[in-house]
Amino acid sequence: MELKFDTSVQELKYKVLKEIARGLYNGTLLEEYNDIPVRISPGPKSTMRCCIYKERAIVLERMKLALGGNKNIDNVVEVIKIACDECPLGGYEVTNRCRGCIAHRCQKECRRGAIRFNEETRAAIIDKSKCVNCGLCAKACQYNAIQNYLRPCEQACKVKAISMDEDHAAKINDEKCVQCGACVYQCPFGAIMDKSFLKEAIDILKDSDFSNKYPVYAIVAPSIATQYKGVKLGQVVAAIQRLGFRSVVEAALGADMVSYSEAKELEEKGFLTSSCCPTFVSFIKKYYPELTDKISHNLSPMATIAKWIKEHNPNCKIMFIGPCISKKQEIKDPRVSPYVDVTLTFEELQAMIDAREIDVSSLEESPLDNASYYGRIFARAGGLTDAVKEALKEQGSTFEAKPISVDGLENCRLALIKAKGGNVDFNFIEGMGCIGGCIGGPACLSHELRDKMEVDKYGHESKETTITDSIKHYQN
Repeated sequence: MELKFDTSVQELKYKVLKEIARGLYNGTLLEEYNDIPVRISPGPKSTMRCCIYKERAIVLERMKLALGGNKNIDNVVEVIKIACDECPLGGYEVTNRCRGCIAHRCQKECRRGAIRFNEETRAAIIDKSKCVNCGLCAKACQYNAIQNYLRPCEQACKVKAISMDEDHAAKINDEKCVQCGACVYQCPFGAIMDKSFLKEAIDILKDSDFSNKYPVYAIVAPSIATQYKGVKLGQVVAAIQRLGFRSVVEAALGADMVSYSEAKELEEKGFLTSSCCPTFVSFIKKYYPELTDKISHNLSPMATIAKWIKEHNPNCKIMFIGPCISKKQEIKDPRVSPYVDVTLTFEELQAMIDAREIDVSSLEESPLDNASYYGRIFARAGGLTDAVKEALKEQGSTFEAKPISVDGLENCRLALIKAKGGNVDFNFIEGMGCIGGCIGGPACLSHELRDKMEVDKYGHESKETTITDSIKHYQN
């Protein structure tokens, strides 16, 4: 199976994960630890850094994150400081559009005395030692000659959780961060990464295989349907089973359960925000706490189906596999942690498959536990709203759902501001932290197939025609 990554950064991350997985599987990681950077890094003539020694030092830091990162940092997103030194300082700068006018509105608006003028050209100059990037000068300039050049990570972060430390490296404010993963995906140097729990996952699988004392279940996000080209989904399911999983279950089954319960809760309360996306839930709690009581009390589809499985098989272990970084933070929630043991991304799954040298294209297909069309379309924006309306219909309810579907934190913010003000024309907010929904997640193998039509096609392949039938079929 040919892999096509969006960027070279993503490919490098995958190579590190694969080497770590191979060493963990073979029991040779400690012996090969210092050799991995040598194997992964290009030769001195083609190094991506100033020198091969720095490049290998950075790979070592990536390996630490692949093994769980700094245990003293609760956030699953961390900065590799040694890799964060190539971006310009950024901030507000004067461009060549400055006409050296005599109005000097920019200087008059600056409350820090950070603007002076070149004696020869009369152009404005910003003293970076005094500037606090308030932006008042840019607003005052009639020529739009002052522009704000944000670093890619700062630009990607919609909650302003990223700033620069004293060494000008990126710094994450964990109190503000909602683990959306946008900075991880957008950093051109891969200086921000999510922690991996590969070791925990492989230890569980190896222990299960050796002792046979507990079964291990994989719960896969429905967005898996958009991840693989050239192979069939059933072959991917077979590859996951080859890794040692007893069964592969659709998170979409949990989505069916959630939509059914959420429809009842919406009718009961009259106004609701969704609880499926952990980034959206965290965003509400941190930035719109007055709306916390409006969040659906349902667990996410991942946690819902995991809870059902563990209630019927208490001795099992459960791993979630998807495109989401914030799921790694979600399983630390006391409401979720009893049910999900490890969260893996599609990137990590692929690294494990390749570390075991499993040829996916040669495998016979294995069926994926069935869910309804409505459960499967949770993978894209608007899927949950469609499912809730369908669930109300199947329940014979006369309640009129007036949903609004928003994806991306900026759009989520606008909807929540309206909800906070009251007197809105909607009574349900489906919020998704990523653009397009889960198919736009930061840990997708590729975003080339980020297509609503692909998700709907997968949904239409379901054998269950209603949400009710899906739930009954699985529970029986």
